[in-house]
Amino acid sequence: MNRTITPAGWLVPARRILSPNFNARPDPDDISLVVLHNISLPPGQFGGRDVHRLFTNTLDCSSCEAYAALRGVCVSAHLFIDRAGEVTQFVPFSLRAWHAGVSSYDGRDNCNDFSIGIELEGTDTTPYTDRQYRVLADVLHHLLSHYPRLNAGRITGHSDVAPGRKTDPGPAFDWQRLHQLLGERP
Repeated sequence: MNRTITPAGWLVPARRILSPNFNARPDPDDISLVVLHNISLPPGQFGGRDVHRLFTNTLDCSSCEAYAALRGVCVSAHLFIDRAGEVTQFVPFSLRAWHAGVSSYDGRDNCNDFSIGIELEGTDTTPYTDRQYRVLADVLHHLLSHYPRLNAGRITGHSDVAPGRKTDPGPAFDWQRLHQLLGERP
């Protein structure tokens, strides 16, 4: 797909829903990591808009027993890719989304400062869709082209930056397939 990244850090085309859960990056030029996540709300269910509600602080935590632990949580990601491959952007890449939490990568703490967070609609154990892989590879191709400090070796999982605390994108995520798709790019 013919995508671009605007000077303000918006991916075009992508649906935009602004999250209030962001702040300034300490160094806006230091975008040097991509962290992949998974999310589904309610857990294991796909296709609803509760992920959007979570990232915009409008989730009714009384609507589902599983949401009780989310009360008062303020999180976001830069991008969300649903099962059909639709991309929604919640925070421009130039700003710091709140996706990694307590984290460390390559000896640096606080990965939110220098990373882009991409959420895939899924679970640790549910295979991701062909469309998600293709759209993710396309988006990553554009990010790698746009941000000079990024490279394919600096795409990692939430489980790698927060080991013992997080498990996503999980064993169902096919890293080899993603890297093959990235290698297929011209």
